[in-house]
Amino acid sequence: MSTSYSARFFWLFLVVNFWFTTALADIRSYTFVIRAQPVTRLCQTNEIITVNGQFPGPTLNVTSGDTLVVKVLNYARYDVTIHWHGVRQIRTAWADGPEFITQCPIRPGGSYTYRFTLTNQEGTLWWHAHSSWLRATVYGSLIIYPKEGTKYPFPQPCHEPEPIILGEWWNRNPIDVVNQATQTGAPPNISDAFTINAQPGDLYPCSSSDTYRLSVKAGESYLLRIINAALNAELFFTVADHVLMVVAADASYTKLLHTEVVMLGPGQTTDVLLIANKPVGKYYMAARAYASAQGIAFDNTTTTAILDYEGSSSSSPVSPNLPAYNDTQTATQFTTGLRSLGSPDHPVNVPFNIDENLFFTIGLGLLDCPGQPCGGPNGKRSTASMNNVSFVFPKTFSLLQAHYFGIQGVFTKDFPDNPPVQFDYTAQNVSTALWSPVRGTKVKVLKYNSAVQIILQGTSIVTAENHPVHLHGYDFYIVGEGFGNFDPQRDPITFNLIDPPQRNTVGVPVNGWSAIRFVADNPGIWLMHCHLDVHITWGLAMAFLVENGPHPLARLEAPPLDLPVC
Repeated sequence: MSTSYSARFFWLFLVVNFWFTTALADIRSYTFVIRAQPVTRLCQTNEIITVNGQFPGPTLNVTSGDTLVVKVLNYARYDVTIHWHGVRQIRTAWADGPEFITQCPIRPGGSYTYRFTLTNQEGTLWWHAHSSWLRATVYGSLIIYPKEGTKYPFPQPCHEPEPIILGEWWNRNPIDVVNQATQTGAPPNISDAFTINAQPGDLYPCSSSDTYRLSVKAGESYLLRIINAALNAELFFTVADHVLMVVAADASYTKLLHTEVVMLGPGQTTDVLLIANKPVGKYYMAARAYASAQGIAFDNTTTTAILDYEGSSSSSPVSPNLPAYNDTQTATQFTTGLRSLGSPDHPVNVPFNIDENLFFTIGLGLLDCPGQPCGGPNGKRSTASMNNVSFVFPKTFSLLQAHYFGIQGVFTKDFPDNPPVQFDYTAQNVSTALWSPVRGTKVKVLKYNSAVQIILQGTSIVTAENHPVHLHGYDFYIVGEGFGNFDPQRDPITFNLIDPPQRNTVGVPVNGWSAIRFVADNPGIWLMHCHLDVHITWGLAMAFLVENGPHPLARLEAPPLDLPVC
């Protein structure tokens, strides 16, 4: 049999298998109405933007292989898009959602239908607005269950309560907060509270009566799906006196990890088993910030919910033992303890032979303000960059439209593989000559099916900080991380190529680095950015352009007819 004939037969098999699998899956349809809704928190009532009047928004329960169809009607006064965080979007980049990256926004009064298939994914993901700071209140859970006839690859829980969504609350309109910061060049005002399922909890004023409660039965097990939907905060989470057994992270199964504390960056999810094996009573669930940056203001409050054993007569919940806000050791211990499950049904496929070896510096910076001082440090404007390029979002076409239709002048294909200047990235006093990045809309082109390794190197410019970096359209393996400057001779020897955790968002350690690997098997344009929204606002982002493959199922689909126009 010739090679070309074998290749044609292989692709014919894939096409037949694709259509057969699709025929067996369900189509699940929803309508999202984006509109303002009055909500009372912390003793005052504000109008917030919601989906279907719900806060948090609706939970979407689907099965792996299903096709999800969500019609979004924008009745709010702001432009909006919806991002399906962690969904691979195989060949359906048009449905990914980041504003001006894969689509133009849905204007007030407009609509758009997101349609995509959940291919070979199981676990806890979520959805959120990807326009300005609307995701402060526009978010909800996306739960992907295993296909019928299969089970979880961990001890089956007795109960699956609603997800635990950690959020962040401002007593002002979040859009006004970010707009003010953009105008002045200063960092934005910090939040007034954190929330668990949209409620601040007992430790805040006017909040105790609405504190979220989870009722449990002694001796039974519960699968808690924890999502960090906060805008600008990495969070520690714990349940007083209880041990949590991690079973999945970012919708990828892990080996069991016993821990008292979970650390989640914005965008990350963690599934844990909790066994109600303590004396009958009430116990606080709690979350507070992990704030690694020195000299940067942050919300130093604690949100609580109550784990309430049936039959409890206790009036005072047991208090939690949370780490200090700057406990990098605990954060590192948790993230480095995660390992992929690596079972026959959920194998580990780390790429070994690397085609694209990339080195990206990530960090903050300052820009001069012509004419008059700005509100940032030293009278300058706060900014951020990757490889000294501060990303500028286009305004006339989305990157994906410009790529697909061959529209010139929207972006350039020269995002650098390495920083333009090598220096001591984590030094205490980096030369101020390196503090000002260039602004641009640059993408990195990847050939279809190329194996990619990226070293994400944090810098100490302005201040060092843990950065949660999210890659759209892909999961990746975190094969290594460390503190200080990455050493290309010494550090690769320590890489875990056997069972590294697979995620869609990686926390790059404060004054340190992370190494990730993936195969570029999904054509389209995919945003990579810090998931602290203040940092993406400042430009800590870039995009990959993944070229089409050689066969129909390796090519980007045509755009939907109702794709919003700019």
